[in-house]
Amino acid sequence: MRKADLVNEVARATLTKKEAAEAIEIFLGVIEKTLKKRDKIFISGFGTFSIVKRKARKGRNPKTGEAVKIATKYTPKFKPARAFKESVK
Repeated sequence: MRKADLVNEVARATLTKKEAAEAIEIFLGVIEKTLKKRDKIFISGFGTFSIVKRKARKGRNPKTGEAVKIATKYTPKFKPARAFKESVK
């Protein structure tokens, strides 16, 4: 399912297509802003969005075999709630 498909599903359930698109944009924007502040988002029955710090490490260029230093970075993580996991089985 793509974002446009999600907008259509939400619009069919309750809102107009324009309102549904705005609501989804706001929701995704809130998630992005919250994760940029390194905070967690708990959505009961769905899951938790968080940021994980990946430590610096040594890697290897597959083409040349040369050692490469990979910098520390932050990456988003999603952990589904137990109820959500069980509903998808």
